[in-house]
Amino acid sequence: MSLYDQYGRTINYLRLSVTDRCNLRCRYCMPAAGVRKLEHDDILSYEQIHRVARAAVNLGVEKIRVTGGEPLVRLGITDFLAGLKQIPGLKRLVLTTNGILLEEMAQELKAAGVESLNISLDSLRNDRFRAITRGGKLERVLAGIDAAERAGFPYLKINMVVMGGVNDDEVADFAALTLDKPFKIRFIEYMPTLKGGGEQSSTVAGDVLLAKLSHTYALEKVEKQVLDGPAVYYRIKGAAGEIGFITPMSCHFCSECNRIRMTSRGIVKGCLFDNGVLDMRPLLAGGNDAALGEALRRVVRMKAGRHTLMTGTSDHAPFAMAQIGG
Repeated sequence: MSLYDQYGRTINYLRLSVTDRCNLRCRYCMPAAGVRKLEHDDILSYEQIHRVARAAVNLGVEKIRVTGGEPLVRLGITDFLAGLKQIPGLKRLVLTTNGILLEEMAQELKAAGVESLNISLDSLRNDRFRAITRGGKLERVLAGIDAAERAGFPYLKINMVVMGGVNDDEVADFAALTLDKPFKIRFIEYMPTLKGGGEQSSTVAGDVLLAKLSHTYALEKVEKQVLDGPAVYYRIKGAAGEIGFITPMSCHFCSECNRIRMTSRGIVKGCLFDNGVLDMRPLLAGGNDAALGEALRRVVRMKAGRHTLMTGTSDHAPFAMAQIGG
């Protein structure tokens, strides 16, 4: 079974946030004071999230990414992931983490059936990492990456949000990590989701970064794989890994968007910048899973053709990325 929106796009990817809580306070993700902490009863139970996931897979979703906040701070996360892995028809289960707890949890995540990890890492310099994350320890993330390698994850994706005047001078250093390791280093354009609510940094366009790296390295285009996300990949000639560019601002990939997302409160959105919401909690209060599927179909039918963040006409409400799930 396949799921299509009104623009003919195949929707086969669901992002599930399991918590709004995080053990970092990254400057582009949430205000310095953090976000209002949800009460336990405000977020969906694991069983409720499983019901939505099963309904989505029955409609044609093949890939699920678990996010947060930071998903590893929620108790029982590995058992939850193992349960997702057992859903018939699910082809890929992946997880995004900031890596702080990864050293202790990498092996059990692999045992639970997580296929790959996206690890957020915005600087390789201790003082700068501490400033961007408002207190994070770089050594813990690096130890987590090492642990994930030892656990046997076939490839690791490392996500760097590039911010002009903040960390854009480290792009070549990040690219160099792929020379000897099979990492996928992805450079992500900064998105001003907080709308001036905190420290704002300028977006550095992906093609600018590509041009700069092309002066240093011989780059070869890499063909996309089935179920790949929006990144456009290149390989430094002879390198073990790849570098990717995710460009939601300068060259947005909305025409290829294949995802919907659900927050930890049960709000389903067709787009990160979609103000329209569908609350799944009333439906989850009943036992009719067919109603869950129909609600997801409605979200897909209403999915916008593109976001308008760069046109100056966007009317999305400011939000902290941790509250949505990225």
